[in-house]
Amino acid sequence: MLFQVGPVTIDTFPFSIDSVEREAEADFATKDLLGRLKGREFVGEGDDKFTLKGKIIPSRQMLNGLPELEMLHGARRAGEALFVMRGDGSVIGWFVIESVKESHEMLGRNGVGQIVSHEMKLTRVDGPGGDSAFSLIGSLLSLFG
Repeated sequence: MLFQVGPVTIDTFPFSIDSVEREAEADFATKDLLGRLKGREFVGEGDDKFTLKGKIIPSRQMLNGLPELEMLHGARRAGEALFVMRGDGSVIGWFVIESVKESHEMLGRNGVGQIVSHEMKLTRVDGPGGDSAFSLIGSLLSLFG
């Protein structure tokens, strides 16, 4: 397994990726300062984005990752947070799928490409119920206070 994105296991086949990009940001509030460069105050974590790219070959039975690609489109449409884990067991976190792009080359008679390039963009979000877990703990502690 290379990655697990929600219900979709990404491996070398049938649904594969060959490159991963990550871009993480920090957010700062800027302030004008007299005679100096603008001051920056750290206000928190910014966007953390993953881009997964790969190719599938639908004409080959073992390499037909079109069902997995459609599952990712469904997860994008649903807009739900998905758990993402790397193949070495590292937990990446909870992400939403911002976009899924596919490009079909050498179209067959059925309109499906012999090679389908795909790109999926994920953005990190809080896990489901993250705030409610803290409020539940706070409520329980207040019972003993």
